Amino acid sequence: MSITMYQTTVPVLVRALTNLAGVLKKGAEHAKERNIAEEVLLNTRITPDMFPLIRQVQIATDMAKGAAFRLAGEEAPKMEDNETSFEQLQARIANVIGMLNGFKPEQIDGSENRDIVLKMRSGEMQFKGQPYLLQFVLPNVYFHCTTAYAILRGVGVVLGKSDFIGKHE
Repeated sequence: MSITMYQTTVPVLVRALTNLAGVLKKGAEHAKERNIAEEVLLNTRITPDMFPLIRQVQIATDMAKGAAFRLAGEEAPKMEDNETSFEQLQARIANVIGMLNGFKPEQIDGSENRDIVLKMRSGEMQFKGQPYLLQFVLPNVYFHCTTAYAILRGVGVVLGKSDFIGKHE
């Protein structure tokens, strides 16, 4: 049995974002229990030249949302990137998960060779659907989810590998 583009996109991205939401929930609880202002954690970075936690979440959700819409041949809705609290980040994640769950397999399946063009500051990036998903989207989503996890773990939030990976189904 082969795996489809839909199966490699929607369920995988929903799981990553669901787990990210769980990690952020623990971050918010940590801040509350220790009387740490949320903005302190949300603006924490691993190093000065990396984005802070809040931007890591925004990028992870943008990458996930963009993948499904692009693979379906649709324009992805823009988000404002104006979140300033854990609650707003949770709402953003829930919104994107809702968008992802709105796709049907027939919208994404067969997109392996769909032309995908990203307009970046450095110029255009061109992909076919499957390499776009496997070599660009998934590594980026996992990078930004991992970085968000690492930021919170680095400030003392009690997190383990199972928080990142999630439960077996």
